[in-house]
Amino acid sequence: MTTPSRLPGPYGPPDSGANLADILERVLDKGIVIAGDIRINLLDIELLTIKLRLVVASVERAKEMGIDWWEDDPSLSSGARRRELAEENERLRQRIAALEADSA
Repeated sequence: MTTPSRLPGPYGPPDSGANLADILERVLDKGIVIAGDIRINLLDIELLTIKLRLVVASVERAKEMGIDWWEDDPSLSSGARRRELAEENERLRQRIAALEADSA
């Protein structure tokens, strides 16, 4: 009877070929959520509460989950910046038209 000399690693046997890139690919493909709360109380008086929510996933996986806030953020999306400029131009055109109508 033989006994293994080492326990298997958390991501499979050591000879399975899983490396950091494989693990990262799996995490991004499936996505993970890390959630936790930190509360600091002193004599039953709550002094501080920190709620942590972290989602790690690929862009495609995040979109499948309904997370796409970066598409509307002008600092992160060129399309959002163009939409913002188009809306600003439209507001300015309407304001100019109103000023010209008042002066006539």
